[in-house]
Amino acid sequence: MSLLELDAVDAYYGESHILRDLSMTVEDGEICALLGRNGAGKTTTLRSISGATPPQVRDGTVRFKDEDITGVPAEDVSARGISLVPEERRVFPNLTVAENLHLAEVVGNKSNTWGRSLTFEHKGATTEQVYEDFPRLRERKDQKAGTLSGGEQQMLAIARALKQNTDLMLLDEPYEGLAPKIIEDVEAAVHRLNEEGTTVLLVEQNAAAAIKIADRAYVVDQGSIVFDGTAEELREDEETRERYLGV
Repeated sequence: MSLLELDAVDAYYGESHILRDLSMTVEDGEICALLGRNGAGKTTTLRSISGATPPQVRDGTVRFKDEDITGVPAEDVSARGISLVPEERRVFPNLTVAENLHLAEVVGNKSNTWGRSLTFEHKGATTEQVYEDFPRLRERKDQKAGTLSGGEQQMLAIARALKQNTDLMLLDEPYEGLAPKIIEDVEAAVHRLNEEGTTVLLVEQNAAAAIKIADRAYVVDQGSIVFDGTAEELREDEETRERYLGV
C-alpha cells in the first residue's frame, strides 16, 4: 500500500479540464518530484491532494493511508497529516516570525471537523530545530513577516510546515526566487525532515535541483503523466527532459 495514491483523477477549474486520467503514487518515506512545464498541471495536482478549491475533482480517487480523501475539505486533509506549502507562501504578514511559527504548531495539533476528535502526538520540528535549519529566521524572529524579503518569506513558509504534525509535505516551487545559498539551506531542511520520517512530494520548475534530492520523479504534460521512474532514470533520459522540461 502506497502512502498516497491518485487513481485516474480528472480535475477541473470550472469547465476547464486540467488533470486528465492522472494516476501516481508516493511511497512512505521517499522524496518524490513532480515536474513539468508551466501550466502542465503540477500545482493542480497538489491542490487536488490537499483539498484546496478550486480545482474540483470530478472523476477518480485520492487515497491517503488507504483512506479516500477525494473532495475532503482542506482543513480536514491537513488534520490527517498532509501539509501544503503553496507557491504564494501565505505567511501572516502582521505577525512576527516567532508568532507565525507558534501558530503553525497550534494549527498542526488541532482536532479535525469530521465530528470526531483526533489526538496527535506533536512530531513536528521544534522552534530551535527550525532556527538551526534557517539561521536567518532566528535573526528575524521578532520581525513582522510582511517586512521579510521574498526569500525569507519562503523560508518561513517551509519552516511553518516543519512545525506541523506532518506525514506528507507538499512543496510547491520551494526554490522560486531564492539565492543558491538559500536553496542549499532549503535542501538541507527537506533532507532532515525526510530523514525524520516525513514523506515529501516536491513540485519544482528547477528540475535539476529537484532531481538532485528526489528518489523518484514523475513528469506531467497537459494534465497527464508522461514519465514515471527513478530520479536517476530521468537524469539519463535526455529525450524526456528536452521534450517536456526544456533541459
